[in-house]
Amino acid sequence: MISRRKMIASGAAAVAGGTLLLQGLARADDAPSGSRAKEGTAAATGQPNLDQTPLPPAEPGKDYTPVITPNGVALPFKVVDGVKVFHLIAEEVDHEFAPGLKAKCWGYNGRTSGPTIEAVEGDRVRIYVTNRLPEPTSVHWHGVLLPNGMDGVSGLNQKPIQPGETFKYEFTLRQHGTHMYHPHFDEMTQMGLGMMGMFVIHPRNPKEPRPDRDFAIMLSEWRIDPGTSRPNPNEMIEFNVLTMNSKAFPGTAPLVVKLGERVKIRFGNLGAMDHHPIHLHGYDFTITETDGGAVPESARSPMNTVLVAVGQTRAVEFVANEPGDWAMHCHMTHHTMNQMGHGAPNMVGVQAGSIDKKVQNLLPAYMTMGDTGMGEMAEMGMPVPRNSIPMVGGKGPFSYIDMGGMFTILKVRKGIATYDDPGWYENPKGSVAQAATAEEMSRDGVDAGRKG
Repeated sequence: MISRRKMIASGAAAVAGGTLLLQGLARADDAPSGSRAKEGTAAATGQPNLDQTPLPPAEPGKDYTPVITPNGVALPFKVVDGVKVFHLIAEEVDHEFAPGLKAKCWGYNGRTSGPTIEAVEGDRVRIYVTNRLPEPTSVHWHGVLLPNGMDGVSGLNQKPIQPGETFKYEFTLRQHGTHMYHPHFDEMTQMGLGMMGMFVIHPRNPKEPRPDRDFAIMLSEWRIDPGTSRPNPNEMIEFNVLTMNSKAFPGTAPLVVKLGERVKIRFGNLGAMDHHPIHLHGYDFTITETDGGAVPESARSPMNTVLVAVGQTRAVEFVANEPGDWAMHCHMTHHTMNQMGHGAPNMVGVQAGSIDKKVQNLLPAYMTMGDTGMGEMAEMGMPVPRNSIPMVGGKGPFSYIDMGGMFTILKVRKGIATYDDPGWYENPKGSVAQAATAEEMSRDGVDAGRKG
């Protein structure tokens, strides 16, 4: 039986689909003749341009600024007869999300997220994929324009890669932008266990200044029940570990930049259900790329939060002109917690004194938690199940940082010689918020004891 909600949703989807189809037809009919594909070309015939001549392989450092993958690595390559050759190995990996939480995951080349694939528009790439999993797999190059037979959807574009087999993908990169890769066989299991990675294609002839620091961050969500040692790939709603490059704070590495540098941060989201509004403190930025490529200058505007929906990528840029330790995190508040315990009752405001006394007759160490809020629970170091990090945050320069999950720190420094973690920022004297004195409040007419 179809529910009213499903019927409404289906009807809305049908109307939206029809509208988009009509809009697409209108755009095709209204397009000026000069913008239409020329007769006989690949764009006009719908056939892939398999004869596209690749350009000479671009060199890192010389032709582009290499991407930094915090807590991750770039996939190495070698050049063979003008082609960049990569090798991905799909396999089980032992992964640490944060100190205190390890799990058996699936990934590529011994890690999750998989290593970042990086090349340049016009490069010819050849990517070997070896399957060391107990089931078949394939690789889809998410957002990359390529011949149909290289798209990686098992059963539709290719045979599945059986355990022990190695397949070869080869294509010329026709665009630039921020893209991703992931399986298209048993996606719910394989992606739910960590099989995903970033695929960055730099412009051959950039029209804008190159970034000094170029970061790539994959946003993911997991269900790992306390005490267990493997993510549950069948979860569809109640995810309890949210990560950046498969790390939850305090396991996330900081983004270190020098004062005055141009910074680019690329985000990809291959989670199952959740969108992520990523907020950067201390700065405005502009969105310079979507999954479809560069955003025109006329369409850019300053902002400090970018929404990265499921299946999307976004890239933002700014100049690091204000020193300090700046938080960067998902602004869905439950995404900055670790193993949140969705079934826990709301104890805020409960007068727990009599309850504690009665229960302590049976359990002397018992203490009601959360009756005044949740902020200090992590720092108290209460006993937790084996291999779990519920409510865990990290030490900060002033006190405990009670955030976790999808949280990291942009560290902007003047005069640093390396990009190693410089430690905590030393704020100039008199520039840190602190407890107000009675004299200050009296001077300014502030009555802290008054209600309302």
